Amino acid sequence: MKDIYKNATLYYILVPIITALWPLFVWGVYLPKAERGWNVEKAEYRKAQSIMLEIFKIDPERLTFANSSNGASEFDYANVVERIANLCGIPSTNYELSSKPIKTSKGQKTQNARVVLKDVDIKKLANFLSAIQLRWANLQCENITLTKKKALPDTWKIDLGFKYYY
Repeated sequence: MKDIYKNATLYYILVPIITALWPLFVWGVYLPKAERGWNVEKAEYRKAQSIMLEIFKIDPERLTFANSSNGASEFDYANVVERIANLCGIPSTNYELSSKPIKTSKGQKTQNARVVLKDVDIKKLANFLSAIQLRWANLQCENITLTKKKALPDTWKIDLGFKYYY
């Protein structure tokens, strides 16, 4: 076995053959595979782009906060919930807000709040949650409790628990 390493023909014949075959292998195997992967990625992007445009046509209000020029404002539960509820078509008589004072724990400031939406359908709830969490990334919905109103097909009382991290 040690004699094979001392054989000069191995290095003069086999190594150039392998180096000549490597570009052919890349051209015949790797490039077609990369091209197929690229075509799959382009098709997925086109599909996602059409879905995004459809969402934008159905619900253009989603971009109102993303395009706001005044940037991040000071967070206040009362203003936030009022603004988002009005945007989602929830009258002020159909929600209650109770917030707790800001507390600091381990150097992190947080504030909890409870929002109760009364006589709201699932679509308004989804719009409310998506709009409020799109605008304020540091706001997390910690719990949701849904209670169905009897004798009404899509009317719910929804209890939401929020926590904002400053």
